Amino acid sequence: MEPRTAYHTQIDKKNILKLRKLLKELPPFAKDYFRAIGTTTSSRTKISYAYDLKVFFQYLLKEHPAFQDYAMSDLQVDVLDQIDPMDIEEYQEYLQVYQSQDTGLENTNGERGIKRKISSLRSFYAYYYKRELIHTNPSLLVDMPKLHDKPIVKLDPDEVATLLDYIEHAGDTLTGQRKIYYEKTKERDLAIFTLLLGTGLRVSECVGLDIEDIDFRNGGIKVHRKGGNEMIVYFGDEVAQALLTYLESRKKITPLPGHEHALFYSTQRRRIGVKAVENLVKKYAQEVTALKKITPHKLRSTYGTTLYEETGDIYLVADVLGHKDVNTTRKHYADLGDAHRRKAASAVHLRKKEERD
Repeated sequence: MEPRTAYHTQIDKKNILKLRKLLKELPPFAKDYFRAIGTTTSSRTKISYAYDLKVFFQYLLKEHPAFQDYAMSDLQVDVLDQIDPMDIEEYQEYLQVYQSQDTGLENTNGERGIKRKISSLRSFYAYYYKRELIHTNPSLLVDMPKLHDKPIVKLDPDEVATLLDYIEHAGDTLTGQRKIYYEKTKERDLAIFTLLLGTGLRVSECVGLDIEDIDFRNGGIKVHRKGGNEMIVYFGDEVAQALLTYLESRKKITPLPGHEHALFYSTQRRRIGVKAVENLVKKYAQEVTALKKITPHKLRSTYGTTLYEETGDIYLVADVLGHKDVNTTRKHYADLGDAHRRKAASAVHLRKKEERD
């Protein structure tokens, strides 16, 4: 068996190489910023920043009259002092719909996409302004897009039960190659869904699990959280049984070299990827509910909602979901908080029942 290399370490290496390639497409002075945030920012986040900043500088070169004759490599740090708040407001408008200069395809951004790109620009400006390499910071003079709350999309309890039953028995109506494929992956698929619904793991955390991360004796899974922290997430009997059943079928798989430690395999005998799990969720969920667009994150929301409804403990929900700030959890489950507080209306009686009758 190959020596174990943690999944997140492999991903970090790939992201570092991807970031290096992206930095060659940005103005040379941008490297100082990414070097400075290297110890405090994940490789995945740095790539997001790099993509966002690339769009900004491409916009300047294409749309701003002062930079029409410039190439990306010509831009120096003083370019940031030549931008005023109106330029950034026009950039916000541009982000709504624009043509990608890399692919030629039309890109669109909603309020969340625009806010993320402006946040990236603010962080970029803040670094150079704080170090007195520029004299102005127009990004602070532009209002951030207002985000409108979206209702929580989740599965209802009966839909969860129907979904798991469907995964377990879908083969009853299949024939031929479809039935063979279903039987080959049934235990794996049921284990993935049960795990996501029973622990609230992120899909990236799920695919990153190694078999050594599962501790059946204590009912826990070692999870590498977003941001680099590790924690133990505990699971119940239903998750344990689904995992144990899957592990029996997993013994029959001979993985490709380098994938021996992965918990979940694709049909190509590699560690299953995020996209594959997303496609699985879409395939099965649409058989249960056509009106709700269910993704792995919605399964996470289903778990978070159920846990909060059962315990009323927002701090517990935040901890188990791996939210660094409980306000993030409270924001997502605010409407549930109101429903939970309504129970107070009938929970306290000022007089005994016989006195009220």
